[in-house]
Amino acid sequence: MTSVERPVSQVLGDIVGNVQQIVRSELRLAKAELRDDAVRMKKSAVLLSVAAVAGALALALFSLAAVYALATVVPPWAAALIVAVAILLIAVVCVTTARKQISGVGMPRTAATLQENMQWVKTHVE
Repeated sequence: MTSVERPVSQVLGDIVGNVQQIVRSELRLAKAELRDDAVRMKKSAVLLSVAAVAGALALALFSLAAVYALATVVPPWAAALIVAVAILLIAVVCVTTARKQISGVGMPRTAATLQENMQWVKTHVE
């Protein structure tokens, strides 16, 4: 071996070691983010379940009251149809809002640092 080969192999060894450390760090970060997201999702799921049950009961009673109130002005079948359409519109708004909120869940820090690390490896390995 010449004196030039040894430093190159050491440099390559250092690069490989650094890449391994980066990968381990990224895995730890990903695990931590997943744990945090899981805890938040669990709490949200419990609260949403309770809210759904209470909301369903309240909505049923409110709908019945609305049908009875409208039945004094229009035929009962029309009153029930009007109330059903109104509830359907509320459900569509709720689903749309929930989809927008769920789309924000993820691992943004992990993705950003992975991209930075890949860029670093590309510039230093070439």
